[in-house]
Amino acid sequence: MKFSPLFSGSSGNCSVVSAGGTNILVDAGMTGKAIVSALDDVGLSPQDISAIVVTHEHIDHVKGVGVLSRKFDIPVYANEGTWVAASPLIGTIAMRNIRTFVTGQDFYVGDIDVTPFPVSHDAAEPVGYRFFNKGVRLVCMTDTGFAPQRLRDEAAGADLIYLESNHDIDMLKNGPYPYQLKKRILSDKGHLSNDAAGELLTKLYTTGVRRAILAHLSSENNTERTAYDTVRSALEESGVGERDFFLTVAHRDRVTGIFDI
Repeated sequence: MKFSPLFSGSSGNCSVVSAGGTNILVDAGMTGKAIVSALDDVGLSPQDISAIVVTHEHIDHVKGVGVLSRKFDIPVYANEGTWVAASPLIGTIAMRNIRTFVTGQDFYVGDIDVTPFPVSHDAAEPVGYRFFNKGVRLVCMTDTGFAPQRLRDEAAGADLIYLESNHDIDMLKNGPYPYQLKKRILSDKGHLSNDAAGELLTKLYTTGVRRAILAHLSSENNTERTAYDTVRSALEESGVGERDFFLTVAHRDRVTGIFDI
């Protein structure tokens, strides 16, 4: 299995999961043109995309979904709550490409087993995803305000976790955002902080997780260096050194790379 973060942040989110002849876009929150260009950077074309799976209806996750589906005849998977909320943003797409799943029940897209699981965010029916192929498991967990035991269980033992590390708490509290927006981000239906991501990864290490990509960084309230250093420090404080755990950060505005899992 391969994983390629194309864009990751409040301006837009999109990544690719690949196995065998199957390539799945996780969200499409940039313009269609930007996503097509990013796909080319990782050696793929829109015609190679088997499906788009949507986490939730916010514009930074669905901006390009409609145009890609319409132009390249790509099926789109989402749960009922997300379809209802996202439809005005996605626009009309072919009925054959509207695929509705039930959260918590797995389904197959080509060679990849996909399991959507509920997360805590201020959206209609937000989910994260587990992707499984030939004994390899990838977990994508972004846009969640906190990570209770049930989410830790979803990610336990994953070969790679793509995990939200949205903000530095002090930067957010002292930054320019209005109070209500700060309150929303810090709430249980907001976004994981760097500290929360670090705490979660120290717990997941005990389940066998050894690789993580930090994702969905805020442009105003975080930096790649701050996120990396905070999470790395949390791991080291729990006795997990650099040799024990691979950690990197997804870029907000460009392709991060191709990761073999």
